[in-house]
Amino acid sequence: MTAHTPGAVPATRTSPYEPLELYGPGFAADPHGHYRELRAQGPLARVRIAPGIDALLVTDYQAAVDLLRDTDTFTKDPRTWQAGVPADSPVLPVLGYRPTALFTDGAVHARYRDAINDTLALIEPHLLRTEVARVAQQLIGAFSATGSGDLIAQYARLLPLHVFTAAFGVPPQDSERIVRGIAGMMNSAEGAAAAYADLVGVVTDLVADRRARPGRDLTTYLLAHPAALDDHEAVRQITLIMSAGHDPTTNLIGNALLHMLSGTGHTGSLHGGATTAHEAIDEVLWRDPPMANLGAHYPRHDTEFHGVPLRAGQLLLVSFAAANTQSLPGLSDPAVRSGTGAHLAWSTGPHRCPAKQPALLMAMTAIEQLTSQLCDLELAVDAAELVWRPGPFHRAPAHLPVRFTPLDTLPATDTRSTQEGVDHTATRVGGTPNG
Repeated sequence: MTAHTPGAVPATRTSPYEPLELYGPGFAADPHGHYRELRAQGPLARVRIAPGIDALLVTDYQAAVDLLRDTDTFTKDPRTWQAGVPADSPVLPVLGYRPTALFTDGAVHARYRDAINDTLALIEPHLLRTEVARVAQQLIGAFSATGSGDLIAQYARLLPLHVFTAAFGVPPQDSERIVRGIAGMMNSAEGAAAAYADLVGVVTDLVADRRARPGRDLTTYLLAHPAALDDHEAVRQITLIMSAGHDPTTNLIGNALLHMLSGTGHTGSLHGGATTAHEAIDEVLWRDPPMANLGAHYPRHDTEFHGVPLRAGQLLLVSFAAANTQSLPGLSDPAVRSGTGAHLAWSTGPHRCPAKQPALLMAMTAIEQLTSQLCDLELAVDAAELVWRPGPFHRAPAHLPVRFTPLDTLPATDTRSTQEGVDHTATRVGGTPNG
């Protein structure tokens, strides 16, 4: 090992810039200000993603596309880089190696990816929309009579949780552990490793149960897939699907709702229908994608990339947010980019997000259900007073307090109790296990 800080810029490169911290409340409150400062360094910038852990962040759109598609120069396997990172580093629950589609290349990646794609293909859109609408109505009913609520804690965080846990057959009593585990690992702070370990523990128990007692759920289907995943591989793929599906979907719903609420007045209101759910989601995917900085890649050998020397195993991250908002023709004009698919929020290349359509449908349905029932929804505080979750990878408000005219409704059925004794079938979201 050299004396380099893990992931730092190689000593052969002289730079006047100190790594800019991408964790803590400062970055969370003003990420785009940080991105403007980082662009002064060129297409790749020095950043610190946790104490003592540095990386190069790709902020240039074309450089990001080139990196994400170049499987010859770069690998997704982090183990060379990881060898120089303390075992208790808070970023390892997100970046540390596991045998999943996210950290592998070539034939191994294809095997894992096929299993994930075929499992997600069971989610039929019309049944997913029905399920999301059902859960949304129950969640809204739980607070609609109060005239106030937190759209993150009481809605955006719970909705994808109920959909995912029902689809995979997670016991209702383990749902909260799933949420805590995913949120804890993504925050990349103290306790991240323990949170991730508990998440893995829940899924390990689930896989063991489905090996012994197959059900009609996505877990059972994944275990029966021709890829023949062993228990460890199956646990890691399910953990990946849940973590990559729950937290980003929560953030997408929350960010889009905030965009709708803060874009029509000083305190924010939905009066007038100035922004549709589709428009809000599109804008968020461009400006504040739920996963703002990720796409970790590592050079297979010493090389040069867009004029920057790199050493083998060095950590490069893609800033999807910075690349999307770069001042390039057609990218800075919302009128030009609206409805296009050129943003990088879903990544690109062989590791692009496999759950784009289900995530979009879930977010769209969740927002439409909420705004159609609580028509005069408005922020309870000024948008500038909102607190954002710290962490280098995501973009997400910690809370979204709102007020509205209370609805005279019957008490909502608790969504946890509705799952008790239910056959957790894949047919709830559109498929049946084979074999």
